[in-house]
Amino acid sequence: MMLSQIKKSKISIGVDWPLILFMIPVLGAGLVTMNSFTGETSFFNHQLIWIGISFAFMFALSFFDFRFLKRTDILVSLFLIFSSLLLLLFFFGHTAKGAQSWFDLGSFSFQPADMMKLIVILMLAKYFSRRHIEIGNFKHIFISGLYAFIPFLLVFLQPDFGSAIIIFCIWFGMILVSGISKRHLLIVLGILAISFVVLWSFVFQPYQKARIINFVQPLSNIHGSGYNVYQSTIAVGSGQITGKGVGFGTQSRLNFLPEYETDFIFAAFSEEWGFIGVMILFILYGLIIWRILRISLLGTTNFEILYGVGLAIYFMTHIIINIGMNLGIMPVTGITLPFMSYGGSHLLTEFIGLGILMGMNRYKRVAHQDDMHNEFLGI
Repeated sequence: MMLSQIKKSKISIGVDWPLILFMIPVLGAGLVTMNSFTGETSFFNHQLIWIGISFAFMFALSFFDFRFLKRTDILVSLFLIFSSLLLLLFFFGHTAKGAQSWFDLGSFSFQPADMMKLIVILMLAKYFSRRHIEIGNFKHIFISGLYAFIPFLLVFLQPDFGSAIIIFCIWFGMILVSGISKRHLLIVLGILAISFVVLWSFVFQPYQKARIINFVQPLSNIHGSGYNVYQSTIAVGSGQITGKGVGFGTQSRLNFLPEYETDFIFAAFSEEWGFIGVMILFILYGLIIWRILRISLLGTTNFEILYGVGLAIYFMTHIIINIGMNLGIMPVTGITLPFMSYGGSHLLTEFIGLGILMGMNRYKRVAHQDDMHNEFLGI
């Protein structure tokens, strides 16, 4: 009886059902919002298919033993493969919304930058897990920065400013949790400030500068570069306490709010569900992040722990920046809202990231139960 219970637990232990329980209402909120305004378009049906495919990937990955990702040759190979794909975009990529970021495969478009974010998390988790004792040495900040800078530069030049920001935030967040000294942090911030001045003077395109200016004064050009943000803030504010009801959001229904199924789905949702709905959404996102961090802290080594923390940073950055730009306090960068925004590429990446985390949770638990079994048998 004891052996059968242990074997059964080995099969199912990786899947974290509370995490899935918290995700489902968020997925449903995105589907309901799309279905409210899309009319004859197929956003809802396509998104439903991608949710099913993504769940299948996540469940399949939850049964893998991901200790092989600790091997340097495996991670370097993955890093080189996706770096090469980012390079190929400059020659064969499809341009959408001003960025050459996609491979157009007919019925499906693939954005390598999405998966590259997970590769960066794995690379940094591997690097910092081997050097946590000597992390105070500034050279490790520099070397880890190179791992992030290569994909950052390739993505930035597409130009995909949003994905570049996410890669930077992943690196910076993982630097903070790795144990960097405050003195080194100030040095890094100083370098970043100088870099921003250089980028503003010689690199940023006019439309990128306009987005940054709208960060400070989002209503300065409501008929031009600030139009999207202006309409988004109207949609959010018009929801008031209880919202206008599903399908009654005028900003989206009358097409005042652009990209309401992707970049501005939070504004469309807020208009329908109001302050109460937004608070529930925030709670669900908080529970998702909490669950990711809880799973990561059960990791057998620093590699698993740092990967989980990096994944939490990835989701938090997406959530904060997307909602920030919907509220008019951050520039519009095309960053999606996890589990809600329309699109298969980013959705699949999010579920793959969670599948890897659950796979790590699986072998951690199995190892723990094996030890308990051995102790029970007196081995």
